[in-house]
Amino acid sequence: MRKTALVPHARLPRTYHSRHVLGSTVDAFGAAHWLLADRLPDPGADLPPYDALFVSVHDDGGAEVTELSAVRARWPHLGRLPDGGFVVASSRARRYEDGNQVQVFDALGRESWTFSVGDAIEHLLVDAAGDLWVGHFDENPLGIRRWSATGQIHEVLDHVPGVAWITDCYALNVSRSVAWACPYTDFPLLEIRPDQEMRVRTNTVRGAKAVAVHGNRVAFLGGYGEDHDRLAYGELTEASVEPTAAGRLTLPAGTPLGRRRVVGRGSRIYVQVEPYTAWCVFDLSG
Repeated sequence: MRKTALVPHARLPRTYHSRHVLGSTVDAFGAAHWLLADRLPDPGADLPPYDALFVSVHDDGGAEVTELSAVRARWPHLGRLPDGGFVVASSRARRYEDGNQVQVFDALGRESWTFSVGDAIEHLLVDAAGDLWVGHFDENPLGIRRWSATGQIHEVLDHVPGVAWITDCYALNVSRSVAWACPYTDFPLLEIRPDQEMRVRTNTVRGAKAVAVHGNRVAFLGGYGEDHDRLAYGELTEASVEPTAAGRLTLPAGTPLGRRRVVGRGSRIYVQVEPYTAWCVFDLSG
């Protein structure tokens, strides 16, 4: 089976390697971001608000660092807003945190908004316009929702017409102008454009955790069991994804992926492995 190696994309400056990585992501423009703290939260203990650093690394390798105060998220998802602000969201919404699950900070690191989007966040990706796309996992099957950065809900996608309810958002890709998703249980490929009817394509690839789309081509990363590093290719028709090839995705040195985080952005799938200080990329357009 053909192997495809990831390409290095961005690295956390070594100055900050002594801090703990609480979360990391890549935005719609390709910049990488990390949320860092002096220590990891104690398992099971109540988490008091803490100070954190938000480190952004841009295409030219330059780093931008902002101090955030009174962060509350235990296992955070994060994003960078087009106006320079920041989003930090707790993946689990505790009862006493109602209304405070998502914190929005301005460009200077000052909290400006708080709101809740629902428990069990699997994906949170900020698009080029500054909206938050949130996909949930099966402990709270809310499907996929699009929110403004001030907590107004713009779009609710909780079922696939003619297919099934979205019980778990396995894969979510948000580019500058379109979102793609591959949800459990039937794993259709959803093409979601704001203010347009969702397009649904049948798909035979099961269990993918990331998806990339370029033109009429698509690639799915992941699957069940031994297929955790599978790279399955297909072509888009009006109503289906037609399989074309399959292979394996590896780290740049050719070694297996192991445990990883993934972010889908248009034609790209970004991959991060422990200790989560670097991002690599697979680009379908290449």
